[in-house]
Amino acid sequence: MATEPKRGYRQYLEMVTGSIEDKRRYRQYRARAKQLPANYHAAIEALGQYMQHFGPGDGESLLAMLEDLADLFEQSAADGTPIRDVVGEDPVEFAEAFLRNYPGGSWISRERERLTNAIDRVTGDKP
Repeated sequence: MATEPKRGYRQYLEMVTGSIEDKRRYRQYRARAKQLPANYHAAIEALGQYMQHFGPGDGESLLAMLEDLADLFEQSAADGTPIRDVVGEDPVEFAEAFLRNYPGGSWISRERERLTNAIDRVTGDKP
C-alpha cells in the first residue's frame, strides 16, 4: 500500500542513494530534453547545467525548476520561438532571473545570507 511507510531494502537504498521518485523525475526531464530539436536541446542542456550548479540544493525544488525549464523549451520549440527570444541577449541574466523563482536551499543563497549577516553583526546593524 502506498501510504505504508517504506521498509527494509528500499528504505535503506533511498537513504543511501536518494529518492527513487526523484531519480525517475530526473530521468523524465532528461528524456524530455532529448526530444527537443537539436538547438533547443543544446540550449536546455547548457542552461540545465548552469542551473544545477547555482540552483536549489533540495531535490524537490531542483526537479520543479528543471521541469519548468523543460515546459518552457517544449512550448517554445512547438511555437517556433527562436532561442534568443526565450533567453534574450544575455543567457546568464536569463538563468539568474529564472533561478530567483527557486530560492529554496541554494548554497549560493545561504552564503549570500551568511555574508550579509556577518557584515550586519560587525557593523552593529543587526544583533
